[in-house]
Amino acid sequence: MWDELLTYCLAKPGAWRDEPWEGDVVAKVGDKIFAFLGTGTPPGGPSVGVKCGRDRDEADEWLARYPDDASIMAYIGRSGWNTLRVGGAIPDEEIRHAIDDSYAMVVAKLPKRLRPE
Repeated sequence: MWDELLTYCLAKPGAWRDEPWEGDVVAKVGDKIFAFLGTGTPPGGPSVGVKCGRDRDEADEWLARYPDDASIMAYIGRSGWNTLRVGGAIPDEEIRHAIDDSYAMVVAKLPKRLRPE
């Protein structure tokens, strides 16, 4: 499933793979991360870190709906980022939708010269 998530992320316009920290794969658009994919086999199974809302209040909706499979991301969680566990209660389609939303929010904040066409 990790490979599928990475492929899904990289199919977005202007998306590219980076490894800013050894062993931690991310998907970027422009110079900004829109998905944290980690190592592929973390404890608890694969997960993806995405921007789930413009702020913590919006992102908390995921925690309320999926308390066992959504968690606040360390360090950047206050900005609306959550970690979503794959293969649990969150349907794959919702994971893909969360990636789509994260990508859209990140692209919207990019300077126009860095936005994909």
